[in-house]
Amino acid sequence: MTDLALWAEATGALAGAGGIGYMKVRAPRAYWTTVGLPLTWGRFTVQYRTTMDVCGLTVHPSGLRAFMARNVARREVRPVAPKIRRVRATATGLRVTLRLPAGLEPADIAAASERLRHAWGVHAVNVIATKPGYVELRMTGFDVLRRVRMPRKVQPHDLVVPVALRDDGFAYLRDYRKVPHALTLGANQSGKSMYQRNLIKGLAQLPVALVGIDCKRGVEQSRYAARLSALATNPDDAASLVDVLVAEMEDRFDLLAKHGASDLWSLPERLRPAPIVVLVDEIAELFLIASRADEARRERLVTGLIRLAQLSRAVGIYLEICGQRFGSELGKGATMLRAQLTGRVVHRVNDKQTAEMGLNDVAPESIPAACTIPPDRPGLAVAADSSGGWSRIRTPETSEAQTVAVCGQFAHLIPDLPALDPFRPAAPLTGLIIPPMPEQAPATP
Repeated sequence: MTDLALWAEATGALAGAGGIGYMKVRAPRAYWTTVGLPLTWGRFTVQYRTTMDVCGLTVHPSGLRAFMARNVARREVRPVAPKIRRVRATATGLRVTLRLPAGLEPADIAAASERLRHAWGVHAVNVIATKPGYVELRMTGFDVLRRVRMPRKVQPHDLVVPVALRDDGFAYLRDYRKVPHALTLGANQSGKSMYQRNLIKGLAQLPVALVGIDCKRGVEQSRYAARLSALATNPDDAASLVDVLVAEMEDRFDLLAKHGASDLWSLPERLRPAPIVVLVDEIAELFLIASRADEARRERLVTGLIRLAQLSRAVGIYLEICGQRFGSELGKGATMLRAQLTGRVVHRVNDKQTAEMGLNDVAPESIPAACTIPPDRPGLAVAADSSGGWSRIRTPETSEAQTVAVCGQFAHLIPDLPALDPFRPAAPLTGLIIPPMPEQAPATP
């Protein structure tokens, strides 16, 4: 009987261990909540001071503190570590608020983030400076980018669109009020189109005008025609459309000057025209020319885009430019246009130079991360902006049918902009109809 009970206990223990291992692989969120979180919290609490000391994140105490420790508390004077102000558990990790002592800065904590990650046994540690003297450690218990699940509470609003998930478990928000123009780079099959698809899906739910420029005969953007205010599918139409956008920009500046407003959002709501988001699918198609006859059109196009990038933020016209490469080899004006694009998202690229084109002038330390994106993880990218901060992101998988359905559902939000009416695309086809093959008469002998 004793042997049977021992066998049952051993079998139960093995089954429990196997269940935990299976949950860790197949259900990492459930594993983190039930097993990982208590273990990590305990390890962090017990090892915090020792870890900070070993990682060089302690400073000598002030003279008064050292005097009180020696003469009042009668104990050895020890280095001072950042003081823990708050610890919060989340569905993906831990958030710890630290008060930095004099002599430490957020960069010191960020430089040791990899050592902290290994010491506490978490997947990643991100350091965010919240206010002077305070930082927040965002510890992620597992790889949240392996299977992307966007936070349910985050929805498109104003001009803020949740496009992807960051590696710290928070949503990556495309905020056009803060970052008006952006550049997205990536090789074929890197997830660049998926990023744009999620962006269109979010923008379609807002009262903005969507303008598409897709010189691949519209194969990427024409299916979203139900929500587009304008669409250009070849370079000639794109040049004409950019001219119209420049004229619209100048009219809006006249409106601002007439009412003494500094930007679009200073106008009363009844006078405020709808924002416009210009989505360029492949920027190289607008720069490359096949003959000298195309040079005039190219100059017109590039000049118009540069003017929009320099001036249009104040009047509510925003650029979202995608491409595989965007360097000086495209021709005159390419570097000048790229310099006006504040936001940068770089997916998997074929060479280091392409990553440098997108990130070197805003966050050069993120280039190695962009060059090591594996090909079996489409949608994984590095997002940065002119503030110097950067993070890994991954877009959730969204089918074309889902985006098309959202565009059709919110087609009534298309604003009234008469200048764009000539470029309004026709209603998209619901499906391709292939006529049956005609029956052939049997061959006569």
